[in-house]
Amino acid sequence: MSLPHVLLLHGYTGSGPGHWQRWLAQTVSEHGGLADMPHFSSPEAPDRDTWLRELDTHLEALPADRERVVVAHSLGCYLWLHHAARENIAHVDRVLLVAPPALDHPEPAIKSFFPAPLDPAGLRRAATDTRLVAGEGDPHCSMQAAKELAEALRIEIDVVPGGAHINIDAGYGEWPAVLKWVRSRTVPLSPR
Repeated sequence: MSLPHVLLLHGYTGSGPGHWQRWLAQTVSEHGGLADMPHFSSPEAPDRDTWLRELDTHLEALPADRERVVVAHSLGCYLWLHHAARENIAHVDRVLLVAPPALDHPEPAIKSFFPAPLDPAGLRRAATDTRLVAGEGDPHCSMQAAKELAEALRIEIDVVPGGAHINIDAGYGEWPAVLKWVRSRTVPLSPR
């Protein structure tokens, strides 16, 4: 079985050098998989509708002969929720939502993404399987808020002890557990 095609959705301000999403894209490619890590327009001032149009372009380009996997981080999680709430959308096999900010996130630059649709049926239309990963001690989302989000979406949640926002600041450059999930659905996802 060939490795999946992985589409990585970055969050607010992007996933800069050293971020686990970049590492994952490179590692998947080095092992014979396909990885697409688009740079969405104006990551410091994101616009939901612009990002949705750009996401559609990347989803349309996904090959049909491989498993299709989406791995979203932070604001990218809400991009996926908005995608999933629409009609006549592209379907993928698996989605991983990593470290979404709280629904009441105060950052004015991302206000076009809120309120976010909490549509479990839409998630099932968008992907066969969706999973959420939250870092304990995330400054952008309490554990209670993350668990409430998973419950509202009716999806499984993995808690990464000490994972914080699961980004470079939290020590997530390489993250072998996410590579295992991409390759073989290994759960629960664990720390580095």
